[in-house]
Amino acid sequence: MITADAGYSNAHCAPKYDRKSELKAFDDTKAGVKGLVDAGITKIPRIFIHDQLKLSNSRSGDSEFIIPILDLDGVNKDAISRAKIVKQVQNACQNWGFFQIVNHGIPVSMLDEMIDGVIGFHEQDTEVKKKFYTRDYQKRKVLYNTNFDFYAAPAANWRDTLSCVMAPNPPDPEELPEVCRDIIVDYAKKTTELALTLFELISEALGLNANRLKDMDCAEGLFLLGHYYPTCPEPELTMGTDSHADSSFLTVLLQDRLGGLQVLHENEWVNVTPIYGALVVNLGDMMQAS
Repeated sequence: MITADAGYSNAHCAPKYDRKSELKAFDDTKAGVKGLVDAGITKIPRIFIHDQLKLSNSRSGDSEFIIPILDLDGVNKDAISRAKIVKQVQNACQNWGFFQIVNHGIPVSMLDEMIDGVIGFHEQDTEVKKKFYTRDYQKRKVLYNTNFDFYAAPAANWRDTLSCVMAPNPPDPEELPEVCRDIIVDYAKKTTELALTLFELISEALGLNANRLKDMDCAEGLFLLGHYYPTCPEPELTMGTDSHADSSFLTVLLQDRLGGLQVLHENEWVNVTPIYGALVVNLGDMMQAS
């Protein structure tokens, strides 16, 4: 195992590590992690190096558990089909808090286009992207940066993110990046329709009226994130996303075919194997607190 030990044998000769300055210097480039890769680095900056124990604990992925896969085909066909799906949703929510869904109503071609749109944004010319780089989440509905908690986290993640607040007050279309503008608008519309269906199913799984969660405005907000994980020269030292819980009511996640997503189930990290055309659903903290 490669360690991230940066100790010196003589403390008097050790240069002082100024993490805050390194963070700011990186942020000021507005080039993101992709900029480091484009520059041809062979060693990752110290700000991205994670604790090795944390890395080893979260990377096993050797569990024999398999995340539930739910088929939504027939959800609006008849009462019997819907009741069967509601039962599956109930079991998945109670036992996992995660599940994959197929036949969800969003065309596979749109999923492919959304992935291509995110890649297109992050791989376009850096000077074009720079105008979106900011940490002002209060004033900007559309922005990109490296890690929302960049200055607060113990170690930065090897990830750049395009963030778009799409509801309840969507941005002007001209505020969206041209390279992925149309697909973001279309995908946001379709995922909102899907989310409304999921909220109905979860409400029914709880023994409530189908509109209960919708009436609580659980589907009023939509925050779209387009994560990008460039090839890392030292992947054993860092992570693309560390362990966390989503603060939303519901997360609908679209994976590419490379995989890498894991969920914690019964104290074991379980790989979420990508299924072409499927989406991953995650119950967020706000849903569990409702």
